[in-house]
Amino acid sequence: ITVESYQSDMSIGASYLGDGRCRFSVWAPERQEMAVDLLDPQPRQVAMERVPGGYWQAEVDQVVPSCRYRYILDGQLERPDPASQLQPEGVHGPSAVVDHSAHRWQDGDWRGVALQDYVIYELHVGTFTPEGDFDGVIERLPVLKDLGITAVEIMPVAQFPGDRNWGYDGVYPYAVQTSYGGPAGLKRLVDACHQQGLAVILDVVYNHFGPEGNYTADFGPYFTDTYNTPWGSAINYDDAYSQGVRHFAIANALFWLREYHIDALRLDAIHAIYDCGARHVLAEMQDRTDAFATTRAFPAYLIAESDLNDVRVIHSPEKGGHGIAAQWCDDFHHSLHALLTGEGQGYYEDFGRLDQMAKALEDSFVYDWTYSPHRRRFHGSDASDCPPSQFVVCGQNHDQVGNRMLGERLSTLVSLEAQKLAAGTVLLSPYLPLIFMGEEYGETQPFLYFISHGDQDLVAAVREGRKREFAAFHDLGDPPDAASTETFAKCQLQWHLHNQGAHGMLWQFYRRLIRMRREAPALQGHSRKNLSAHLIEPSGVICLQRWSPTGQILALMNFQPIQVEFTPVIEGSWHLRLDSAAPEWLGPGSLVPQQLHPAPLKLQPHSFVVYDATIAP
Repeated sequence: ITVESYQSDMSIGASYLGDGRCRFSVWAPERQEMAVDLLDPQPRQVAMERVPGGYWQAEVDQVVPSCRYRYILDGQLERPDPASQLQPEGVHGPSAVVDHSAHRWQDGDWRGVALQDYVIYELHVGTFTPEGDFDGVIERLPVLKDLGITAVEIMPVAQFPGDRNWGYDGVYPYAVQTSYGGPAGLKRLVDACHQQGLAVILDVVYNHFGPEGNYTADFGPYFTDTYNTPWGSAINYDDAYSQGVRHFAIANALFWLREYHIDALRLDAIHAIYDCGARHVLAEMQDRTDAFATTRAFPAYLIAESDLNDVRVIHSPEKGGHGIAAQWCDDFHHSLHALLTGEGQGYYEDFGRLDQMAKALEDSFVYDWTYSPHRRRFHGSDASDCPPSQFVVCGQNHDQVGNRMLGERLSTLVSLEAQKLAAGTVLLSPYLPLIFMGEEYGETQPFLYFISHGDQDLVAAVREGRKREFAAFHDLGDPPDAASTETFAKCQLQWHLHNQGAHGMLWQFYRRLIRMRREAPALQGHSRKNLSAHLIEPSGVICLQRWSPTGQILALMNFQPIQVEFTPVIEGSWHLRLDSAAPEWLGPGSLVPQQLHPAPLKLQPHSFVVYDATIAP
């Protein structure tokens, strides 16, 4: 077996070739016999031929799109296709053929969005609108465009059990969730996004499979006992037969980019992708993504979610890295959340100091091979040689909200002033900002954990597991039932709020900050050389400065619940651009002058001000 034999662009699953002809391909290296069982329109079984690399193939005539099929393993075991692109009867039913040529793409003029220009909006298709599907999202795209969003991030849509799930329980990585609208619906959404000038990021999961409907182990050694993940068996990327598993994942990434015109993939929890081989699967995936990107008119990016604080994820291969385009920066969120809420349980015990927030603004990682009390070990690496545009930051996201027992958003944990401060910290930062759906208008509905598994034993296990997980919070009662339709319904956004009262003001505030980020030359810089963040003692004010050849921005942030007074050390002429405490933003009132001078300055509690200065040519 050569590297080329499994790195080829040989499609996995059912590839509809047109004119009623379809090629079926499946990896099953230890099976002795394989057949494809066609269920309609002419039921029949067709023997498959063994080909190099542990694959089986068959080209079959008289196959129509939407034809249902399954595989027969060793003449007796009936299973859906692990690379199924559509599961019309759910995770336990047969697979179906998809004709990707049926969609007539309207994005021929699309040239993409440069990574450094991403303003990301993360959404869950099922709770984003009352419709709970891709077409419902399409209806809201003009609102996101008006807000200033440039990239829509969709939580996982790979087929999962039932019709209610976060998406991380997917068991068919190539299949689009039928309750959301299936393959056709996702293509309509991507097309609509591109016509609005919005890039699309798709959340994909390569660290585990969901627990229900997962039949991959019947085909081959997809899993390994060498490692463990919090969600189930680790995927086999470096043990015997791992070449077929690596190809399955890498081909999946290319599949989304090619067939669905996805702009970027968000790789879920890569710290649980274990590979001790000489060439990490993520480095290989990035190489293949780079090669693919040269074949189309717009870029293709990989963005990793990682809590490792490890720059090897984004360092170039020349520096010994995987070359991934960007990664999430948890330290930024944790610093911000701990300061605003005062919470110190779990990983928040490592955060809560003002100097840490300043460090996160300037250096990305707070823990850069320093001791972490929560982990009880040294953690992280120095990111000073990585441009800020390689880091995604947020004040809220699906994990940080949804993994709380009651799914509370910041809107129910902190004041309106603190919400505005969170927005300013994220959107004035040099990093790629991410907004979690509803955050921009202070949505008060929670985002809870929910499932709709068909296996009742599994449902019971989830209920008991969550009770154990939140046992320390017994004074709040039991966690909401993840399997309840009421739990799911509570998570649906209240879109009517986004233009009403304080909610409408907050939406306009986000819009103003995003426009400032887009228009101010100093906020468009992508180098750490044009960035400074430090703590002004003893006031406790964080001073963020960013500059360009033609302008400067100065942001003064008070994270304390009390009014503070200090004297800024400045030179030049500075003009007030925004004060979060101003009455127009329903604040307690501005205390700062229009022109900044080296004189005593007062800041309201949980507020920030932005000044700018023009640099003469």
